[in-house]
Amino acid sequence: MNTDPIADYLTRVRNAIKANHRVVEIPASNIKKAITKVLYHKGYIQSYRFDDASVQGTIKIALKYNPATKAPAITKLERVSSPGLRKYSPADNLPRVLSGLGIAIISTSKGVMTEKEAKNENVGGEVLCYVY
Repeated sequence: MNTDPIADYLTRVRNAIKANHRVVEIPASNIKKAITKVLYHKGYIQSYRFDDASVQGTIKIALKYNPATKAPAITKLERVSSPGLRKYSPADNLPRVLSGLGIAIISTSKGVMTEKEAKNENVGGEVLCYVY
């Protein structure tokens, strides 16, 4: 039994990047699907597909690498809020990652979004992870 599915998601992606895999397969949930969509729209992954054939379903993510240097698009994935210690930020105090070069993924009342989108919507929420 996994007590922190978001940390498991981030770890699977992190391990696939370290092993230079092109595709990683992850058990699906609604929050993981939302995080995957944010990563895709911000250009950190190449593509994704949701397979709902089984009971839980899976997410297949095609990881993105620089063609010239073979460097991954994702340098670091860092979990911020955990089940034992939740981290919340109000709309006027959202974190900036690497002076705006990275993104913080925030779970808000209006859905999962980046810190810039949350600031534009004027909503705060739980800081799920940092990506850069």
